[in-house]
Amino acid sequence: MDSGNGVASADLDRQLRRSARTAAGERLRSLTYFTDDDHEQVYLRSDLDADADLSAFVDRARDGFDAADAYRGTELGDYRYTIRRFERGSVVRVTAEEAGAIATAEGLTVERCEEIASALHSVLDAPDSREA
Repeated sequence: MDSGNGVASADLDRQLRRSARTAAGERLRSLTYFTDDDHEQVYLRSDLDADADLSAFVDRARDGFDAADAYRGTELGDYRYTIRRFERGSVVRVTAEEAGAIATAEGLTVERCEEIASALHSVLDAPDSREA
């Protein structure tokens, strides 16, 4: 599913989808790209309904921008990503500079969630992604 509202470039959409699908396979449920003031669902698995209201979900994900600032300079190092586990799946949130991505998946180990986070982070951190 392509939302087509143009928050991210078509190339960035493709890169995000490819990296998340490679890491999660068919267990990937959805993928949303967001900035500080907008968002776009760049992937939704075909067996899921497209009527979810993402606004509140994305607003919570934007907390990652604050987390990056709050943890900067600590002994733990820079903030990288957040994994949240739910009864029927996981949410992986990654932020970099002025954009982020939220991937939802089902039935994954923490290690696979970390692979998703790493893959998305590498796309978001690429110089080309900041031109979207």
